[in-house]
Amino acid sequence: MATYRSLVVLAVLPLLVVVSGAEAAVPTASYACRANTKFGQHTLSLRQAVDAKAPPAVRPNTRFTIAVDLKPGSLPSEVKGFKLQEVRDLSLRVPIPANSSYVSARVAGGSGLNSTPTIDLDGGFVIVKVAGPIPGGADYQLPTLAVRLKSGRRGTTIETRLKGTSYDDPGLTLQAKIKWKFLTTTAPITCYPNPNPALTSTLVR
Repeated sequence: MATYRSLVVLAVLPLLVVVSGAEAAVPTASYACRANTKFGQHTLSLRQAVDAKAPPAVRPNTRFTIAVDLKPGSLPSEVKGFKLQEVRDLSLRVPIPANSSYVSARVAGGSGLNSTPTIDLDGGFVIVKVAGPIPGGADYQLPTLAVRLKSGRRGTTIETRLKGTSYDDPGLTLQAKIKWKFLTTTAPITCYPNPNPALTSTLVR
């Protein structure tokens, strides 16, 4: 049965920069999400597996890349009796890890998004945006994300964590347009990682 969880599968995938070492097992990240609708608030949790690669160790002042390969998915056409018409305006924030500096980020590939994903830098965060709209019931594939970093001083560890500490301090936001009987409304959805362990760990040596 489809749930509000399905609404955020699209949003979570681009940011899951996970894994320690190139040959690690496929990891899982968890998000706590809240949808604010005219029919009330709905909370949910999301667990999403992704494939990613990151070097286990680098030298000081060395550039390296964390790469995430994203799997295809599909949106439901109905959610708890509501018709899901579309998802749009996805915004995802990735903190630049301590003991490293940002060099660049890029996305490549993807399909069914009805828009071109963009990347912005805002202070200490990389922001991935997908305008959409992606229709309910449609298949999609998000692009592969690559984040280029420069390592800091020897003896430090570069850990990647997801942005967000609460519904009021989210790392992920999007809009879901839903219809119930003759009423159509847009529901904002906010998500934060819960728990939020270190998802990559690279030793500078």
